[in-house]
Parts: sequence; C-alpha cells; structure tokens
Amino acid sequence: MAAEKNTSRRRFLLGGLGLGVAGVGALVLGWGVLPPRQRLQGSAPLPVADGAVALNGWLAVQSDGSVILAMPRSEMGQGVHTALPMLVAEELDVSLASVKLIQAPMDKIFGNVAMLADGLPFHPDDHGRVKALAQWTVAKAARELGVIVTGGSSSVKDGWGPMREAGASARAMLVGAAAALWQVPAAQCRTENGEVLHPDGRRASYASLAQRAAGIAPGTPVLKLPQDFKLIGQPAPRRDTPSKVNGSARFGIDARPPGMLYAALHLPPRLGDTLSAFDAAPILAMPGVKQVLDLTPQLAQRSVSCAAVVADTWWRAKQAAAALPTQWKAGPQANLSSADVYAEFARLLDGEAGYAYHASGEVEGKAVQGLRSIKAEYRAPFLAHAAMEPVNCTAQVKNGKVMLWVSTQAPGIAVDVAAKVAGVDAKDVSIEVLLLGGGFGRRLEVDMVAQAVAIALQCDGAPVQLVWTREQDTRHDMYRPAALARFAARLDEHGRIASWDNKSVSASITHQFLQRNFGLPGAGPDKTTAEGEFDMPYEIANQRIAHVIADSAVPVGYWRSVGHSHNAFFKESFIDELAHAAGQDGVAFRRAMLVKHPRHLAVLDAAVARAGTPPHGHAHGVALHQSFGSIVAQVAQVSVENGEIRVQRVVCAIDCGIAVNPNIIAQQMESAVLFGLSAALGGEITFKEGKVEQGNFHDYPALRMGQAPHVETIIIASAEHPEGVGEPGTPPIAPAVASAVFSLTGKRLRSLPLRLA
Repeated sequence: MAAEKNTSRRRFLLGGLGLGVAGVGALVLGWGVLPPRQRLQGSAPLPVADGAVALNGWLAVQSDGSVILAMPRSEMGQGVHTALPMLVAEELDVSLASVKLIQAPMDKIFGNVAMLADGLPFHPDDHGRVKALAQWTVAKAARELGVIVTGGSSSVKDGWGPMREAGASARAMLVGAAAALWQVPAAQCRTENGEVLHPDGRRASYASLAQRAAGIAPGTPVLKLPQDFKLIGQPAPRRDTPSKVNGSARFGIDARPPGMLYAALHLPPRLGDTLSAFDAAPILAMPGVKQVLDLTPQLAQRSVSCAAVVADTWWRAKQAAAALPTQWKAGPQANLSSADVYAEFARLLDGEAGYAYHASGEVEGKAVQGLRSIKAEYRAPFLAHAAMEPVNCTAQVKNGKVMLWVSTQAPGIAVDVAAKVAGVDAKDVSIEVLLLGGGFGRRLEVDMVAQAVAIALQCDGAPVQLVWTREQDTRHDMYRPAALARFAARLDEHGRIASWDNKSVSASITHQFLQRNFGLPGAGPDKTTAEGEFDMPYEIANQRIAHVIADSAVPVGYWRSVGHSHNAFFKESFIDELAHAAGQDGVAFRRAMLVKHPRHLAVLDAAVARAGTPPHGHAHGVALHQSFGSIVAQVAQVSVENGEIRVQRVVCAIDCGIAVNPNIIAQQMESAVLFGLSAALGGEITFKEGKVEQGNFHDYPALRMGQAPHVETIIIASAEHPEGVGEPGTPPIAPAVASAVFSLTGKRLRSLPLRLA
C-alpha cells in the first residue's frame, strides 16, 4: 500500500540521519544531488471552505478579504499562533487580525526542516564546507521526510522562509491580477492593508482579485527587506490570550465528541514490570464501568504494559482502575535505584574514552604539563515534564476510520502510530490538534495516542477519552536524562585556561526516541547528549569534549532545552570555579575568552550592565550560554534566607537574530527562567527498588508564585536569521544561581537540584 511505502521510505531516511555525519555522506549519493523539494505547493489543494480561493499550499483568500493560513505547528504557550501569522501578514500586506488559522493537512511541505537540520553535531564556529554540505543534505532529507512536529525552538526559524515566501508569492499573484485587469505594468502597483493600489487612484481588494489571481504564475517570491517591515519586530499581543482568559480555548482535555466514554489506566508499579493477570469481575460490578482491558498485547514497544478501565465518567474510570486487582511479572529493573544509575555512570567514565564531539590542540601535551590543575565532578538528576494539562488523548475507531482529538507536538507521528495500532492506512486517520496545556517535549511522545486507540478499538465505535492522573504522569514519564560530568583544566601563569578536558555520561534520548516511535535501533553519536558542552564559545586553545552513551533502563525523552538544560550548569559552573581559582571576577574571566565572539560579548555586557550592583545581603551570579542558535546571558540576584535559596530578580539578555515579536520573546524568557528555576531548586526524580519515589507537586515541586523572581528581558538588536526562543532561557539559570550561592556562602554546589543542607 502507498502508506506502507511512505513509512518504509521514512524509516530509511531516518536511519540515514541517525548515522550522523557518516550517514550524510551516503545520503548525498543519488537523490542527494537533486534539487531540494519545494515547500510552497502541497501535494493536494489546500482544503478550504466554499468561497475561499487558495493561492498556494499555505494560504487562501476568503470572500470577505480575510486570509486563511494553514498552521502546521502546535500552540503550547510559546506564541507560534501569533508569531507565524505575522510572517505571512507582513509579506502579504494584511493586518494580523485578518489572518485566520486552520490546521495544516498532513503534507510534506509542512514538515519541520530546521529541527532536524539543527541535530547535526557541528560546532557553531565551524564554517567549513563539510558542515555546509551536511546541513544542506540533512535539510533536503527533512523535506523528503516531511515530519510535522513542534519542538527544538524551531517554529519561527523553520517558518521564516516558507511562510514569508507563501505571503510574498500570493501578493505577487494578486498584484499580477490587478495589473492584468487594469492593463498596467505590475511594477506600478503596490499593496496595502489587503488591497492593490495604483498611483492613478484605482484600488481593488484582495477578495475581488483572488479568483483571477489563482490562475497567475507568481514567479520567484521577492521578500521584503528588514527596513521595510511593518509588523515584524513589533510587540503584537498574543492572539490566543482572549480565549484563554474567557475560557473558550479548547485544549486536548476539552474534547467532547458526542457519546464519549472515559478511560483510565492501571500502570505497572515498577520499571519494566509486565502485567500477567488481573481480576475484572469486581471492577465490572462497579457503577458506570463498561469494560476492563489488557492493552499489553496490542501496544508492543509503543507503551508500558498496562490495563485500562472504560466507564461513563472519568472519575468512575479512575476509581475502578485504581481498585483493579493485578499481578505483575518483575522486569530486570525491579531493584533499580538512583545510586545504581550514578555508580554505572562513574564506571563508564572511568573506563570509556567516549566520542569526542570537539577537540583542538592537546589537553595532555607538553605545553600544558606542569601547569596548575583543577578538577571537578558535577551531576544532574532525571526530571519529569510535569505539564499542567495531564497526559490525555481522545480517540474513535469506527467503520475502518480513526479520529483523534489530542494536544500533541507531533501530529504526523501520532497519525502513524494510530494507523498501526488500528490496522488501517494512515490516510484513514484524521486528527484535530488542540491547544497544549504545556508540552516541554512530553507531547512529542505518542504513547497516550497508542493507548487511546487500543482502547477505542474495543468500544464499538464510541469515542473514548483517556486521561492520566498526575501521579501516573510523574511516575511513567520519558524523563530528562540524569547525567554525570567530569572536568579537568589547567591554568597558566596569567590565570588563563591553557587546557580544558570534559567528559560526561548519560543516556541517549535520540536512540530511545527512534526505537520507540519508528522501530529504529539507536546508533552513532547523539548531539543532544553533549550539546552545551562541546559547542561553547570560549576561546580555549587546547580542549577535548567527549561523551559516553549509557544504556538506560529508564525511559528518557526530550525536555525543554534537552542536553543544554544540564550541560550549561556543568560548563558554566566550572568556568566560575576556574575564575575563582585564578583570582578573577567571573565576568572579566569570560570576557577575556570572547574576543572573537562580539555577539556573545554584547549579550553578556548588556545583562551585567542592566543588573547593576546587588543590594546588601544579596549576590549576583552570572551565566552565558548559547542554545538553539540564540545567545543568552543571565544575572541572578540571590539571597539565602533561613538556609533556603531565594532568587529575587533575574536579568536576561538574548540575541536571537531578528526579533519577530518582542512581546513573545520576553514572555518566553520569563517562562523559561521560571521553568529552569523549578528544576534548579526542586526538580528531581529518584528511583528506589524499581519505583519512582515522587508522585505529585508536593514531592516534585514547581515554583510557586511567591518564589517567582522579577525577570527583566533585554533583546539585542540583530539583522541575523531568527533563531530559537522557547528554550534558550532555561539553561543559564541554574549556574547563575549556583554562582551567586557560592558568593554568599562559599559553598560550591555541584549537584542539581541546588541544596545547601
């Protein structure tokens, strides 16, 4: 079948990408030398209502002059349903309010190219031909894959080209239509607020020209220059705010198709346990209970072994699922503890050289022998995502068709897994992507989709809403990996870093993700394990940064800022240790290593200047980090009160290239700081006898309002291509706070979360 061929092709291409740079060389041969797939016209006409005229695969003009835009990215609070329409409205010369959103169809032109291309393990300072060829080839492969996914702080970065081209192309077609109608050169016409105008006073609305424009070839889109922008760069209000304030916004958990039933899960008590038996009789006798199901045979590697209870309300389903008598077969991880994890990490660091992501000079050569040596070891724990909206999915299987209502970051993967579980073709799966009450990478996973479809298959065509409890979400997550890192550096007689040797160990998210979602074995290096360590901007002549991948019984997944989330803490904290050992101020120490990095230097200076001098009894801690293409410096103002770390103020400076919407950038910096601070001060998932010890917000705390610092954001003016915004504010906060704590107490905190006791 066609769907099976597409799946096989996707598996082949993903397998090639998984091989890293070596795989890129193979992909170049054959199809790799052909022109990249275009992203303007879809494989089928854009599905729009009667009266609307599609001008390309992204947008259509309605009879009232409003513009319909196909939206391929999920809104999870990061503002893409505002920022991305701004790109189209800018090039099309229409108001932002006139752009209406529809969900993009499952078409390759909507695939996220930037997210996959950014996965290559090249240093940001590498501007060589090999890197350029690898990026071009992986971007081409990503176009062929067409995976519709939201993540990696890539939405605006990826949409910057195709969405602007879609707007500019449509604008050219509308101008061409007016010029043909008026029999004047197109160059004499201009556009403004949804109209084409001529110097002689003639004007025509886009609505009146759309039908004629549909038959005109647009030519090569001509994009506006930054100096001509009217919308881009302006702090436009969030378009989703009113509906979230008045309660009309629809999240995944708000789906209510007619005749809906509810389902709750009974999940394994320990990591790796398999359901061997259960007694359904007493549960079926409970009020409202419809079915008790064993999902294990249907789900294979797509979910943990589990049972489900279907009832007429979710509360009844939840109560019944919790009461289900079960027997479990212990897995090989039945006695796993956090101590075991770190002991294995230490063993691997002792015995393995690891994969060197970056190396220059000689870290053990004659030039550095005899110099003062400083060593340190850091560690970070597993972390849960803890999104406010619990994990959920609503599914219906009826007459060979599947319908999904779900808040997901990966609708393309969700459709594929639903088709596999239901045994139908992917074209027979429809999906409505609703707002996400937090994603943070958890909703890149589709285990909840597989579970909901498996349940719906046995419900005689009725839609079923599956909702996890908070405890299930905490204890059965795909966690941010735990990690252990060792550093060794030498300082010369001037207090400068002469050599830098860093080796870390953690599980590979990418390996596990490919296995879970595509059935592909993990192979080769994984950039996410060492990002934030190997790609630092500091100018150190002799350095080696390596990583050892540890096989992990604990499921790991993408977490906001991924490897940067802990590697920034490791790297920046050690920089502070070296500055102290050299008897230097941490800011001056960093500035001396950024001579060839003026953008980084400008960001650091801006944050420090705005922060000023800390009040009496407080201290400032500074961190600088680049992730997802953006450079962020943070100054944390910290005090220690009754043995507790309190953060009162954070100054955050960011260079993210062109700032599409400064309002959203400031919001995302605030969000990222608070998210990172929750992890820095209290986030920790621990294991004992195969069980996760945490369950809810009382023992896996999120930052409370009274603990939230005032966050000030400085956006550095730039004409560079837009880079990521949603995640780069998270990595620097932990090391900035740790640095301030050392200034106040003299205690060097090398483990997360940060605790003085």
